[in-house]
Amino acid sequence: MLAHRPDIKALLKETLAQALQALGLSEWPEIIVQETPAGKEGDYGTPIAMSLARTLRKAPPQIAADLAQNIQLPPWVRRTFVVGGYLNFELDPAFLVQSATLPITPFPQTEGKVLLEHTSVNPNKELHVGHLRNICLGDSLARILRFAGRKVEVMNYIDDTGRQAAESLFALRYFGLGDPPAGLKYDHFVGEAYVRLHREMEDPEKKAAIEQGVQETLHRLEAGELRPEVDKILRSQLQTMYRLGAEYNTLVWESDIVREGLLSQAMKALEGSPYVFRPTEGKYAGALVMDTSAFIPGLEDPYLVLIRSNGTSTYTAKDIALQFWKMGLLQGIKFVEYDTQPSGTRLYSTHPEGVRMPFGGASETINVVDARQSHALRVVQASLEVEGRHDLAEKCFHLAYETVLLEGRQMSGRKGIVVSVDEVMDEAVRRVLTVIAEKNPDHPNPQEAAEQIGVGAVRFAMLKTEAKKQIDFRYDQALSFEGDTGPYVQYAYARAGSILRKAEEQGVLQEEADYAQATAYEIILAKHLLRFPEVVQDAARNKAPHLVAMYLLELAAAWSSFYNAKTPEGKPATPVLTAPQGLRGLRLELVRALRQTLRQGLELLGLQAPEVM
Repeated sequence: MLAHRPDIKALLKETLAQALQALGLSEWPEIIVQETPAGKEGDYGTPIAMSLARTLRKAPPQIAADLAQNIQLPPWVRRTFVVGGYLNFELDPAFLVQSATLPITPFPQTEGKVLLEHTSVNPNKELHVGHLRNICLGDSLARILRFAGRKVEVMNYIDDTGRQAAESLFALRYFGLGDPPAGLKYDHFVGEAYVRLHREMEDPEKKAAIEQGVQETLHRLEAGELRPEVDKILRSQLQTMYRLGAEYNTLVWESDIVREGLLSQAMKALEGSPYVFRPTEGKYAGALVMDTSAFIPGLEDPYLVLIRSNGTSTYTAKDIALQFWKMGLLQGIKFVEYDTQPSGTRLYSTHPEGVRMPFGGASETINVVDARQSHALRVVQASLEVEGRHDLAEKCFHLAYETVLLEGRQMSGRKGIVVSVDEVMDEAVRRVLTVIAEKNPDHPNPQEAAEQIGVGAVRFAMLKTEAKKQIDFRYDQALSFEGDTGPYVQYAYARAGSILRKAEEQGVLQEEADYAQATAYEIILAKHLLRFPEVVQDAARNKAPHLVAMYLLELAAAWSSFYNAKTPEGKPATPVLTAPQGLRGLRLELVRALRQTLRQGLELLGLQAPEVM
């Protein structure tokens, strides 16, 4: 027997590949293996014969029959047979169910490093709902990639030289503000000043004076004079990120990219390309410009300014320098230890007085940025092409996501039409506490459970939808214990735990399983459990955490169907604790496997698994 839970479909694909070679084929289309539909013969099937019909000039049923004759079946496959153009496999039920109860283990480590950048919120105010999706997507994808065997470095970019930070810091000075009142987080305090300043700027007379002050603050930021003030805001923001369950390897400050000379190095490297030049006339005269027409066709104006004629750099230039560092084309940034995160993992930050550390230099990068920034990310990718590094450009991935509405409302930071991430989590926890007090007043630790369920519900709501679709977050839907929600999955986990605790009380928890007694009910649940490795690989390959979320919902529903199954006479069909000896042991093993799978899947999405709901 195998030591860990196998990917049955992958094993069958290997068997089919050997059969195709035996037929004399050296190339073939992708081999697809699917579970057979309910009520159909067999457990798994493949339509590969249909894909080969044109190449081999044979009817699919004949190709499937030829494959069946040439296939070397593993001992756990009872038989293979042709159904139309499909080749189906019937597995040994005992093997199938026992395989589903084996432990889940991470995939073997693969070569290369992925540098994943997410969050990257301007350090000028509290995080709002619009940032939620970015953090949840990035953090979950990092977890999934690591489990799938990738070495992942998570980076949070700190734009400490941008206008937003300058406006917030100037607002504090302009209004004579010091420390926030008791109970108000510092980033919220600064955010209120930021919104207040924008209201002041609606007055034309005040706007000119404010603009001058903002420009002076910008110069001080670029000189590094206000780093402690920015750091104070950042540390307050990090408390929100930590509570949400997100952690990082590095914080990379924009000012350090500039001060350490990476920006100038990147521009110098690009100036050697025929696509980068300094026009002597026209609207771009004196500026350093990059022509992207060869790499981004169809643009009305393919010229992008990197360095303005007055010598100042654009956001694009800084983004390019950062990307060059990420992929090892530039070195030179220094790091210091910055914080110890809730898990105990150390967080490092760039700093002029730091030391060189082995960060950056990735073979693949993923930038989690909203879809509105797609062009900016395509420009960064084009800069690698300009530099002659097509190999790196192909490994520069933009995980684009659509916006988030809250109860149907669009957010706007400058207008103050925002709901903070802190408020969303607080409200979710408050509502869960109310439910626990009503439904389980004897709960041993309601505050801890409410935090796990409430914050988990928020994360799951951000992850269950494909990134390219807009989300309208609504509390009642996200916090429901039924439907496609995080609490629904967490409840399935808690219910399974309750059965195991009762089994321990009755002294039957360690009963030996008799897998030969497996029925159709156990086989259905086992097949759902066996999908886990495949789902994780698909989510990692497609950079799509929603695939894991959808799988967990399907698994929780399959568990509910198993738990509530009835005989034709209306009696419980799948009792666990009162089942005959051997079958009871088998079902307890399935419950254990279900728990481990749900817990591991929830962890990949950044959710906790409460023992009691």
